[in-house]
Amino acid sequence: MKKFIITVDTEGDNGWGYHDGDVVKTENTLYIPRFQELCEKYGFKPVYLTNYEMICDDRFVDYIKPKALAGLCEIGIHVHAWNNPPLCALDRKYDGNPYLIEYPADIMRKKFAVTYNLIKERIGIAPVTHRAGRWVMNDEYFRILEEFKIQVDCSFTPGISWATTPGATVAGGSDYSREKNGVKKIGKVLEVPVTVMNLRQGDGTLKRKIKYLIKGHQIWLRPAASSLNDMKRVINNSKAYDYVEFMIHSSELMPGGSPYFINQADIDQLYYDMENLFIYAKQKKYSGKTLKHYKDEY
Repeated sequence: MKKFIITVDTEGDNGWGYHDGDVVKTENTLYIPRFQELCEKYGFKPVYLTNYEMICDDRFVDYIKPKALAGLCEIGIHVHAWNNPPLCALDRKYDGNPYLIEYPADIMRKKFAVTYNLIKERIGIAPVTHRAGRWVMNDEYFRILEEFKIQVDCSFTPGISWATTPGATVAGGSDYSREKNGVKKIGKVLEVPVTVMNLRQGDGTLKRKIKYLIKGHQIWLRPAASSLNDMKRVINNSKAYDYVEFMIHSSELMPGGSPYFINQADIDQLYYDMENLFIYAKQKKYSGKTLKHYKDEY
């Protein structure tokens, strides 16, 4: 049976609007239970890739720890380098939030260790799964994952390049435009990319549909980037792979927590789309797996 993997970048409110020195709020933690309950309804087990400010939130830990210990979800690690201690000033050249790879190797390790140790202490389980903040990886970062015995990474975005998305000191991040869907080993780490497919179908105006038909376009299994019909198309076109990987940010579950879902009506539509996608995945014989479960069976 094919696997349906749900990943949640579990982070503070509206990270898209963050500027140096901002206080990051975590009110979106109050909206996670509704999502968790939806996943449980259909037998799916989300992977909460958790960053520093969220693991520091007692409300999040009090809710998610018993779920994780009961095997109803998984807690992985997600590092936002810009506000993850230890704080370290960079000689800024660009206006983007810094990638972890922009820091010296020893600072990279220290930042990673802070959040890793907090998750281990507060949840009671050492994380073995990871996604990079802003999707960007390099060889040094993979060496850090190996040192901390991280088994699975899901930072790659097949067909998508971040090379023109600036950090603080670099003009852009990782280029995954030549990466394919499906897993591969990088050292001792299993790379399980989020599902992004180039399809020649899509929703929108007639002009846009013609463009898609001629050139194709990248469709994510992600509600903020794709319609329900497009996400169903992704599932239908995933026959060559033994899994699909859905992603969402925890802040997208809260009205106004992201640029994508502004009010309660947007959230209600989001849940309508997610529930129908989950139903569709079950109809297509997908079973729910965490990243660790997937790796164990790989």
